[in-house]
Amino acid sequence: GHIVRNWKVRWFVLLQDKLLYYKIEGGKKEPSPKGRILLDGCTITCPCLEYENRPLLIKLKTKTNTDYFLECCSREERDSWALDITGAIHAGHPVQVQEIHKMKNSFKLLENINLHHIVERMCGSSTGIKLTRNLQQGSRYKATFTGSALVDWLISNTFAVSRFEAVTLASMLMEENFIKPVGARSTEATRYSNPSEQFLDDSTALYMFAESGNKSISSKEEIQFNISELSGTIVKQGFLVKQGHKRKNWKVRRFVLRADPAFLHYYDPTKEENRPVGGFSLRGCLVSALEDNGVPAGVKGNVQGNLFKIITKNDIHYYIQASSKAERTQWIEAIKPLT
Repeated sequence: GHIVRNWKVRWFVLLQDKLLYYKIEGGKKEPSPKGRILLDGCTITCPCLEYENRPLLIKLKTKTNTDYFLECCSREERDSWALDITGAIHAGHPVQVQEIHKMKNSFKLLENINLHHIVERMCGSSTGIKLTRNLQQGSRYKATFTGSALVDWLISNTFAVSRFEAVTLASMLMEENFIKPVGARSTEATRYSNPSEQFLDDSTALYMFAESGNKSISSKEEIQFNISELSGTIVKQGFLVKQGHKRKNWKVRRFVLRADPAFLHYYDPTKEENRPVGGFSLRGCLVSALEDNGVPAGVKGNVQGNLFKIITKNDIHYYIQASSKAERTQWIEAIKPLT
């Protein structure tokens, strides 16, 4: 409402140049509209995050600078209304309307998107994502956000133009360990084999920044720990392809095998800093070649041939592909004595 800032149910009818709204009496809309919103010169904001407890808002600002806040019943309904209203606003420009529909219904994620930049914006005090306390199945979680809140935030900050793109981006953030699931609802989803189902665009699925869940550790302790791992003698190094643990995609990594202490670390060759993105102790590990005919259990995608598997003492399975059978044999023979 414009005078009393309360929320009322209205029946909306979208015409080519205006949005009419009617009062509901006795379950039926009145014959004459209660009001109208002229769409010529309007700007639309969706999702609109001005009301923290109302994630289903659309904001319309008329060319006379009057703000209208409209709340839908679901995210799907909100996005559908927003798309149709946007089309009506640009009704005089059919080419632009066609481009809007094409953009909303196609996957156009930026190729060189910077995940670090997204996380920095997410952590910003003024423009960042809202962190809240949540209680789920008797457990209390601090500084969390829901899956649907992250999707809304990514769209409102123009990192994505559709919920599908935003879910894909959020999945990438989870795969690269920028965010992590907490609570039963979101954690259970990570067990799905399909990467698109592992991140949930859901108001009951909780997530948090990955580093916020770790035990606090001083930088001095962390450096000493890293130096201990990386102080061993390099036995072998080279490029291999590794399957991710969450999205099950395959990425090229530079592997470095060290002895005394025995560790296998892997690095992202696209990053300038010479810091491993992962690694594990080889003590108690099992390493074996995988059959080349067919896709072995645990392996996703169409990657076949020259595969080997390392199982850590904590029962974490790493699937790795070499460029040839000879290279696979060399890596296995180099790793085995160190386990």
